[in-house]
Amino acid sequence: MAELFDLLLHIDRYLLDLTSMYGVWVYGILFLIIFVETGLVIWPFLPGDSLLFTVGAIAATGALDVRLTFVLLLAAAVAGDAINYALGRAVGTRVIHLSAVDPRWGRWISPAHVGRAKEFFARHGGKAVVMARFIPIVRTFVPFVAGAADMRYAAFALYNLSGALVWVGLCIGAGYLFGNVPLVKENFSLVALGIVGVSVLPMAIEYVRYRVSLRTHSR
Repeated sequence: MAELFDLLLHIDRYLLDLTSMYGVWVYGILFLIIFVETGLVIWPFLPGDSLLFTVGAIAATGALDVRLTFVLLLAAAVAGDAINYALGRAVGTRVIHLSAVDPRWGRWISPAHVGRAKEFFARHGGKAVVMARFIPIVRTFVPFVAGAADMRYAAFALYNLSGALVWVGLCIGAGYLFGNVPLVKENFSLVALGIVGVSVLPMAIEYVRYRVSLRTHSR
């Protein structure tokens, strides 16, 4: 965790070092990071928003080609979510089936919760897929759950592409425009923390609202 926190605080330095050490291969490294962060549920803690912002800032200096970077990381984000959805469809549905026929699995997975998840994705799946892009950790799990909940792939693919366009474009664009402003550049660690804080804020608000709702109904 200490290494991860250090990476978050000094992501600009790490990325500059990677660019100078590996040259054009840094594009492949960036692609892999975004792909793994969005596509594999076992790696939800890799930097996403702050990495894209930093990439934009470095691209503004000419060290990276901003158009090539945008296309590659857009492809990584779309492919990552697509793979994650496929894993959810293949693995999640099998686990759900086991929970219905095997009491050992049934203790962990409630059929009622599965039904609610399917109903949620039928009604709000598109919004969830797009909004999850901007919430760390959540964006790693939503595509998997969407696949397990049998969200139609055509609908998922549309919102996957839409969300990736907005997420990658907005984060890289913000870094490109503002990443080298002296105030931002001199306080890059605080900016990186701020990006994470803003990203997590919607999840924190929803959790507080959920707790308040529980207390209200328990009275």
